[in-house]
Amino acid sequence: MRKKAPLSPFEAQRAAAKRAALNALKRARRTADKAGIELSDWEGEFLGSVADRVKTYGRAFGDPEKGARGQALSVMQTVKLKEIAAKAKGEKKPMARGKGFRRKKADD
Repeated sequence: MRKKAPLSPFEAQRAAAKRAALNALKRARRTADKAGIELSDWEGEFLGSVADRVKTYGRAFGDPEKGARGQALSVMQTVKLKEIAAKAKGEKKPMARGKGFRRKKADD
């Protein structure tokens, strides 16, 4: 039986990104199930469809402008996944409101 040829560094990076993305998707769903938090229909469909695309194609987005070359998820997919994982953990981020541009008071 022949051994498989070793992966190039880029292929190894892509495989690692694929595994990491699939594990993060599974972890988010598992955490929500354990905590008893109900994910919305959209969130459940998002986790399932992204996982299917990563398994099939190795990445979940087609446009190379939307993410790094060796990554499995686009930037926005990563953000949404983090939001779903935070919801599953029960963490609630307060709305961030900037202080704006205020003038400093001059010392008279």
